[in-house]
Amino acid sequence: MLPGKHSILGLPVNETHIFLIVGSVLAASILIAHIASRLGIPSLVAFLVFGMLLGSDGLGNIAFTNVELARAVGTVGLVAILFEGGLSTSWRRLRSVIVPATLLSTVGVALTAALTGVVAHSLFQLPWLYAFLLGAVVSSTDAAAVFATFRFSKIRRSLARTLEAESGGNDPAAIALTVGFIAWIQQPTYGLVDLSLLLLHQLGFGLLIGVALGAAAMWIFARLPHSIGAFAPVASIAACALSFGIADYIGGSGFLAVYLVGLAIGSTPSRYRGQLTVFHEGLAFVAQVAMFLILGLFVFPHQLLSVAAASIVLAVLLVFIIRPFAVWLSIPPRYFTVREKALLGYAGLRGAVPIVLGTFVLSSHLDHGETIFNTVFFVVLTSALIQGTTLEWVAERLGLVDHLPSEEPAGAAKSKKEQITFTVAPQHAISGVMIAEVGLPHKAKITKITRHKKTVTPDGKTIIETGDRLLIIAPLSMHPEVEDVFTRWRRRV
Repeated sequence: MLPGKHSILGLPVNETHIFLIVGSVLAASILIAHIASRLGIPSLVAFLVFGMLLGSDGLGNIAFTNVELARAVGTVGLVAILFEGGLSTSWRRLRSVIVPATLLSTVGVALTAALTGVVAHSLFQLPWLYAFLLGAVVSSTDAAAVFATFRFSKIRRSLARTLEAESGGNDPAAIALTVGFIAWIQQPTYGLVDLSLLLLHQLGFGLLIGVALGAAAMWIFARLPHSIGAFAPVASIAACALSFGIADYIGGSGFLAVYLVGLAIGSTPSRYRGQLTVFHEGLAFVAQVAMFLILGLFVFPHQLLSVAAASIVLAVLLVFIIRPFAVWLSIPPRYFTVREKALLGYAGLRGAVPIVLGTFVLSSHLDHGETIFNTVFFVVLTSALIQGTTLEWVAERLGLVDHLPSEEPAGAAKSKKEQITFTVAPQHAISGVMIAEVGLPHKAKITKITRHKKTVTPDGKTIIETGDRLLIIAPLSMHPEVEDVFTRWRRRV
């Protein structure tokens, strides 16, 4: 047994207990994620329920009331998820949808907050500022839920990328609105002008720091020498932490800066891109587990009954009326068809971000804080159960899915000696990507591309297109690693 003693939640434990607890929770989370996937239940719901079962009203009987710790864990977890979301994509994939995604991230968030505030004022009899605060808390879609949902989805690529870009960009707007309304409630002299200036300050400085550090990160990661390749994840963590810390220190949105720096690194041709993607995907999963478990511990089921009915009504209205209405008002008609707008309106998944913002409210010790937090819980749970489980079904009914080529199964890989083939389908993440960015292992190489029955000799700057048949040469011993890369290529990023 290691020397030294500590305490967790007031109970004395030593280092051995800490290892056992952390290991058991992580092992259980993997099992829970697997079971939830098999049952078609969003992992967010499963982790929240697991946390609630461990809480004071559950089997674990753990009384957890440290709102500052919950807020800190939520913030760190959200930073890890946003960085991984940016890292897993690239500017080339997002630039075609940047205008509608930006409108949804700003105008859409403001409209959602305002409309939700009007409804909340009526349902809960909250004062107007508190009602709009609740609207701000639930106004953003959730990056973790959206990235996880669309990574393997068949939903039309332009729509998936719009929603992914929105989820990475609307968190800063929602956070700034939440902080602004809290300040407005606490300071009688605060007003709409101050709130507007806060929004401009946070988003402006977050954008500035994100672009500046993103450019620096692109230069550095494109030139990392092979001799320190093992430290590439350390460099990416440093970029993530510095971007959030610097932006937050000067009053900007650290969340926006983190997403932009991740996006910049993900857009940089680098031999380490695949390594970084895998590392940060695992890190984001651990962050998600910790965030949802602690937030689940922070929910007390016996306090939920008093707001259950009104909260469920608000959640249903948010899914079927408020979010769709905000989408229709914020995006000009030329960008999407009626059916595409209908799907965008339905696809506003809520998740960890509103719960993290709910802890901001609780830690500010405002009146009606518990009502707002408990309402947020129902909004998130309802969104996950309704939208998270039916989104692809709705997309299929609207005719907004990309179908795989009929002549060959998706990404079918056939091995013969040292050769492997891969056919690029419309929804594969590799479509539209330069060969230098594909993330193959060092000894694997794309040697030939068959495109429209013609042969293309590839180089690092060759853009892979839908329908391309790739011929990869790799040692037989590396075929399992190449298959792992194929799994990432098949994702909707």
